[in-house]
Amino acid sequence: MHQLRLFFTALQFFTRLPIPAWVGFDPAWLNQASRYFPMVGVVVAAITAGVYALAAVFLPAPVAVLLSTSAGIYATGAFHEDGFADMCDGFGGGMTPERVLDIMKDSRIGAYGAIGIICLLATKCAALSMLPPLQAIAALFVAHPLSRLMATSLIWRLDYARAEGKAKPLAQKMSTAEFALAVATAAIPALAMISCGWLTWPALAAGILAAAIATAWLAHKFVRRIAGYTGDCLGAVQQLSEVAFYLCVLASMRHGALPW
Repeated sequence: MHQLRLFFTALQFFTRLPIPAWVGFDPAWLNQASRYFPMVGVVVAAITAGVYALAAVFLPAPVAVLLSTSAGIYATGAFHEDGFADMCDGFGGGMTPERVLDIMKDSRIGAYGAIGIICLLATKCAALSMLPPLQAIAALFVAHPLSRLMATSLIWRLDYARAEGKAKPLAQKMSTAEFALAVATAAIPALAMISCGWLTWPALAAGILAAAIATAWLAHKFVRRIAGYTGDCLGAVQQLSEVAFYLCVLASMRHGALPW
């Protein structure tokens, strides 16, 4: 029952979805809820994949992808997209660690953030639109928990860069056992998509590798520029690793524009 409460705490923190009243709330639970971040991704994946599947019955793939992406943004309250935009503004416009943190804390969006989020969402929608329907659904079910696992890895390995912040309650270092639970949660939908034949092992391996490289690259920048991570950094990792996975799945299907 305690683990179930931790899951619902994570769901309440990372999405707009309602949770049962009996769950209650204890601030201490937030320190342990990050282990269920990938499981929240499974819930978001079910929503986005469900909207895509329903829309694709009646509408072309690009429209189905736009509706699916919109549903995911609505379910999460654009939590991670906002973090990505703030990270673009902070790291694009800040020259010192203090200035980077100040810019990311500002609720207004600047040129770097606007350009970054437009390019990211356009890339995400374009990649998913080019995938066959079953592969697109499989990619959604794998990418959402996987990308949240990548964000969780920062909590596991790095220090929080602020004295206070929206991710501070989750910023306690995770144990290896807690991170292993997060890994298992992300692995289950991936293996399920493989067993269904909707995703191939090479596509999955390439997508995981790309997501890990994107995470490592961002983590290096975070440590070098601000000596740790913030909530916005977690959102940026989630978004970039998600898109990296879609691109690798698409590339594995030989959709290159040039016949090389």
